[in-house]
Amino acid sequence: MVEPGDARLLDLAARSIRHGLATGRSLPASELEVPEDLRRPGAVFVTLKRQGELRGCIGSPIAWRPLIDDILDNAHKAAFQDPRFPPLAAREWEEGVELSVSVLTPPQPMRFKDEADLLAQIRPGIDGLIFEDQGRRGLFLPAVWEALPDPKQFLLHLKQKAGLPAHHWSASVKVHRFEAREIKPQDGRAA
Repeated sequence: MVEPGDARLLDLAARSIRHGLATGRSLPASELEVPEDLRRPGAVFVTLKRQGELRGCIGSPIAWRPLIDDILDNAHKAAFQDPRFPPLAAREWEEGVELSVSVLTPPQPMRFKDEADLLAQIRPGIDGLIFEDQGRRGLFLPAVWEALPDPKQFLLHLKQKAGLPAHHWSASVKVHRFEAREIKPQDGRAA
């Protein structure tokens, strides 16, 4: 069973990144001895930071494949395929990358009558949100509350991440909430 602070997940993410630096591809689960609990479906986001600044973050909002595959693939993508950043260089990895793995709960639809009602239901520091409207979607992990502790600002920035104006609202807005258990190394550095 995957437990809070499960260092195995960080180790797997780091191994996939090191494998990517050496080979240019993600570490296949078939090359590993995988315990049963990591073969079950799971959804994770892998986040990389350098000197406290985002360096890559890729993940799956819903569980659609074995947890092991989600970790290995998303770690590789966060390091080398996040479109916001150039691929991670070996020098950056060696100098130090802060690595975290967030294990997500299944997203639950929220019911609200308007934006004020939605804002009243959001739980700062707990909820991650998926905002959808007009064919656009944005997702914030609960960890984003550290940078945006005000629910209104959190939602405004989430809309912008979805490619919508900050003050956008319509009757067709859909929002899902989820929780995430963020796993970080004890010393803050990559495994």
